Amino acid sequence: MSPEPFTMSSQVEVAVDPLTAFTVFTEEMDLWWVRSPISFFEGWRAVAKRCEAGVGGRLLEVYDDEEASLELGRITVWEPGARLAWTSSVDDAEIDVRFEPGDGGTVVRVTGTVQPGGQGRAGLSWVRVGPPWLGSWIERRDRVAHVPKQLDRLAVAVYYAKPVAAARWLASVFGLEIAGGDLPGADDPWELIGWLEFHVGDCSLILLELQGDLPEGAPPTHTPWVFVDDVDAHHAHAVANGARVVEPIHEHGYRGYVAEDLEGYRWTFAQAGPMNR
Repeated sequence: MSPEPFTMSSQVEVAVDPLTAFTVFTEEMDLWWVRSPISFFEGWRAVAKRCEAGVGGRLLEVYDDEEASLELGRITVWEPGARLAWTSSVDDAEIDVRFEPGDGGTVVRVTGTVQPGGQGRAGLSWVRVGPPWLGSWIERRDRVAHVPKQLDRLAVAVYYAKPVAAARWLASVFGLEIAGGDLPGADDPWELIGWLEFHVGDCSLILLELQGDLPEGAPPTHTPWVFVDDVDAHHAHAVANGARVVEPIHEHGYRGYVAEDLEGYRWTFAQAGPMNR
């Protein structure tokens, strides 16, 4: 029996009609796509994300020298208000976007398919980040300035032996929010994921796969700090879901606590101040 294609899908319901959702997805791509140095192929020189209209149109990562812009995909289906599809130009993914009427407006469903033996990390990123970033933008687009969202200049990477399991644990126990799409399934292959990212305020927390073993008994060298709205409620939730608290809530210029995750990394959670809320 020949191997089956790998398929990944995610969706969001937005409070606009299907044609508006399609228009926002295509014409306002540079507004709903969250900008950071790591959300583009060449973040050090990218200035925009653009979608050209119609079959044969290109999805582009735009540079100051527009002639050097990177083609991300080539559109194969263009049905305003109903469907958009493209073939990735940077790997082997096929992306299909459906706009279907829902009770609250429109269900936008993004599906990515990679044939056996193909690569799909970059192409499948549209599945992971498209629905949540689009939904977040549509929710606020009528009350904010139409300028791209830019993440801050700090990102922290944490390496795990089992990054998918770690991501699911961090979301359920520490309440971290995945930056794009749903959390991967427990059996999803890391080779097709390759990158997991949480957003904490305007900063990125990246999960990567640990190559090799840490020396036995080696002390932790990095402790991520996360500032939360209610440190007492956060502490209670973490304890109830199995986190091991190594330093209880204390006050010393800040108010916070320290806990270990499922692979023994230590995290500090502290109370955010009024200016951070």
